[in-house]
Amino acid sequence: MRVTVNPRSARPSKRFPLTVNLDGAKPTVASLKSAIALQAKVNVHRQRITTADKKVLDNDDSPLSDYGVHDGDSLTFKDLGPQVAWKTVFLTEYFGPLFIHPAFFFGSKLFYRKEFEHSRMQQVALVLILLHYAKRELETLFVHRFSSATMPILNLFKNSGHYWGLSGVLLAAPLYGPWNGAARLAGSVQDGDAWLYGWTALWVYAELSNLVTHLNLASLRPKGTKTRAIPRGYGFDRVSCANYWFETVAWGAFTGLTLNWAAALFSAVAVGQMYVWALKKHRRYRKEFGDKYPRGRKAMFPYLA
Repeated sequence: MRVTVNPRSARPSKRFPLTVNLDGAKPTVASLKSAIALQAKVNVHRQRITTADKKVLDNDDSPLSDYGVHDGDSLTFKDLGPQVAWKTVFLTEYFGPLFIHPAFFFGSKLFYRKEFEHSRMQQVALVLILLHYAKRELETLFVHRFSSATMPILNLFKNSGHYWGLSGVLLAAPLYGPWNGAARLAGSVQDGDAWLYGWTALWVYAELSNLVTHLNLASLRPKGTKTRAIPRGYGFDRVSCANYWFETVAWGAFTGLTLNWAAALFSAVAVGQMYVWALKKHRRYRKEFGDKYPRGRKAMFPYLA
């Protein structure tokens, strides 16, 4: 098969357009990318290739014929720029809160310019934050299956800014201050066993449920593949993105525990972003699986949306 690869940009290029000759009866997307990498010196992970009718060649294992590509066709190429591994991005962004929160808690004299005893609420909040992000780091290493090997390197800074800034400094600074210390909360509802144990129990339930859904999703994609299947089972009976739903419950519990405006702000931003992702995944599931996809499922919020 012979195809012509044109640049997406109208600017003159020394490498494009180029003609690629592919061997075999059914050349795949991967073989096309490898040929482009060999001729144009562009790493396969930087390549985004589309057909004339805007179909993205997004599955390396699929034959080009699955996308309607035939001998003599023209394709469009875009260089996605420098890339970084998904795991690297996730590990980096989650690392921020793991050292920022202890820094504000144990360095309170430095940050708040006074000595005070931390309340039980602050102690519990610190433990929950550390457990949450430690869980995310471990899931990144041992659970998650990524559909793409890399993402644009700018995402490393954007995502880290979100977690290091919003969930790190902006959340930690008002949470561990003297206004939430032991002297201020003594005798209040937030210092009571029922309040602390109740919200913590809800948080533990949500985090464990979130872990179960992540394990479920990982089981649908054998390691080293890009297989997609309909998620079923615990949490997925009502929504397409049960992992996001339980994450929402966990941050709601944390906000309830702390009654902190920064926790509420981060929760609102996080839930809003997850809902946007959930809608996209929900639409993709329905489009990909058609009548096989369970009717009545919502995107993220059971019975609602």
